[in-house]
Amino acid sequence: MAHWFAMGGYAVYVWPAYAVFFIVLAWDWFAPALRRRRLTRELRGRLARERTRNARAARAEVST
Repeated sequence: MAHWFAMGGYAVYVWPAYAVFFIVLAWDWFAPALRRRRLTRELRGRLARERTRNARAARAEVST
């Protein structure tokens, strides 16, 4: 088993390559979820500001 982990002397190159691969794979899996969460939060804020702006405009029209 130790011989397999040593990878015939190339373990110094092989195991970091596996680590980089799995880090990139995890990032590719998490990034869309994080981006979706950020965009949803941004859109909710925009909609709230738009509703507030529309409500103020409607009140201004009623009061004049």
